[in-house]
Amino acid sequence: MQSEMGKTAGTETRTRHGNRLLLLSAATILYWASMYIYVPILGPYLEFRGIPVALIGFILGSYGLTQIAVRLPLGLYSDAMRRRKPFLIAGMLAGAASCALFLLPGTWGGPLAGRLIAGLCASAWVPFTVLYASFYPANRTGQAMGTLQFLTVTGQLAGMLGSGWLAHWGGYDTAFQAGIVLAAAGLLVVLGIREPASDAVPAGHTDAHSLRSRVFRSAGLWQVSSLSLLAHGILFITMFGFTPLQAVQMGAGEAQLTGIVAAFMIPHAAVSLVAGRYLAPKFGTKGLILSGFLLTGLFTAAIPYSHSLGGLAVTQGLNGAAQALYFPLLLGMAIQDFPPVLRASAMGLYQSVYSVGMFLGPYLAGGLNALGGLAAGFWFGGLLGLTAAVLSAVFFRTASVRKPQHNR
Repeated sequence: MQSEMGKTAGTETRTRHGNRLLLLSAATILYWASMYIYVPILGPYLEFRGIPVALIGFILGSYGLTQIAVRLPLGLYSDAMRRRKPFLIAGMLAGAASCALFLLPGTWGGPLAGRLIAGLCASAWVPFTVLYASFYPANRTGQAMGTLQFLTVTGQLAGMLGSGWLAHWGGYDTAFQAGIVLAAAGLLVVLGIREPASDAVPAGHTDAHSLRSRVFRSAGLWQVSSLSLLAHGILFITMFGFTPLQAVQMGAGEAQLTGIVAAFMIPHAAVSLVAGRYLAPKFGTKGLILSGFLLTGLFTAAIPYSHSLGGLAVTQGLNGAAQALYFPLLLGMAIQDFPPVLRASAMGLYQSVYSVGMFLGPYLAGGLNALGGLAAGFWFGGLLGLTAAVLSAVFFRTASVRKPQHNR
């Protein structure tokens, strides 16, 4: 009798746990869709508003500029509060406000403010990531991050695929209005999520402040963060930066622009789902990350040599798959060696560092574009990929960067 009652209680607990994870997964998709509903049209939209290409690069990169300042303090504060959900709520509200600011009249003021506030929204990804990992056992962090990366890309893809269609159907403003609706829906979902008790630190725990110095002393975390900085620099030069503008300059309309986005994002989502779970255990983490950076450097540098939209779509498909080889692995490696009390702090440091790449990548590429056209920026992105490959080879020779945990 007691055994049956125990089994029933265990089943009910797993059901509640699964329902919470399902809600968090839905919130993840809505969160990213609200931020990326306008990304494919952002470059063309800023150009339409008469903003110079160098300033376009700064506006695109300002999204990362905010995160450089916010993500680490947010992670530290989240660990100190032992809470994640309030930050998710704030992130959804910031996402809605960001889209609203793009609707303001004028030239560059509204878009710049909107992109800066979008950075605040994206900073909520620190507790978002830690909360999601808390639903998995500690030895399945790699699998959790692979699944989370898949959900991230799914949300981004859903938003980006709708972007061109919305712009065609109702003009640029329609995409930003849709972003407000998606953020509001995400807020409603987040309000229904309950944090698992295992994510909280026991009230009598007294070592959190002394242990937190482990985050800043971790050579492995700094190395992984540096690689992610370069990875995000490439991403925000390409699909989340100037690739859509390249497609428009090649004559792409809304439908073709949607196709270019799909060509990148679908392989990116598919490979993200299997990279940590299957590919890394089979081929090795070092080889996978190194190969990913080499390939993305090659495919990024090849973009200027794509003389048709079909050729551009091929480079995007290959680039999307290549970038997915390292993103989920680096994300899992950032927190795998830290206890729950330190995970938001570690993730905050990791994401603050890679936010530098989100800002500097498109900002520097925008300056190069002003001098040598879009090709110069893509060649710079290719150089970042080669640099990351060399650094990953050096870092993996040390004991600081360990392989992430896998589960087949």
